[in-house]
Amino acid sequence: MSLKIGDQVPNFTQASTAGPLSLYEWAGDRWVVLFSHPRDFTPVCTTELGAVAALLPEFARRNVAVVGLSVDSIDSHLRWAEDIAETQGQALNFPLIADDDRRVATLLDLIHPEASDTTTVRTVLVIDPARRLRLTLTYPASTGRNFAEILRTIDSLQLTDAHKVATPADWRPGGDVIIVPSVDDATARTLFPDGWTEVKPYLRTVRQPA
Repeated sequence: MSLKIGDQVPNFTQASTAGPLSLYEWAGDRWVVLFSHPRDFTPVCTTELGAVAALLPEFARRNVAVVGLSVDSIDSHLRWAEDIAETQGQALNFPLIADDDRRVATLLDLIHPEASDTTTVRTVLVIDPARRLRLTLTYPASTGRNFAEILRTIDSLQLTDAHKVATPADWRPGGDVIIVPSVDDATARTLFPDGWTEVKPYLRTVRQPA
């Protein structure tokens, strides 16, 4: 299957460093960030796992559960975790799925034959509590992922789910946002009683709702 934004992400149960992991049950009412790795003991991915482990409180503050995936065994994952703790100064503190049978990678369309017919690409999936795919990012093997940007996009998704706004280019939490075009001015006056700035009739900026 080929997952697209808005699609229901299928459930699965697979071995992980935290024991058998059933995606839906494990996630509960949380958002999920699932990020895949081509194999264990790769240098860029080693730094990424350490970076995410350090950021885990930031993900938790946003009600986000994090899980990694690599196409090697549990034993390999546990040996890799020792290297991560040693080289990154941060122990692995979230599950790492053992996908040595490629079942989850195939289910989530994480194997791209033009890149490799046996290993997963380096993809990030952001999944909401309704199990819908909300964001997908795929990186080349040579470029480490920017997890601050992933946190920023989650902030945007959660804000825009709660209010009838969108976030502009280079938005950061606390910055002005855009009233979505489907909200007419009469409705906007109720939603945003302090007013807004009309750049164009279709481009109305307003302070970020609390």
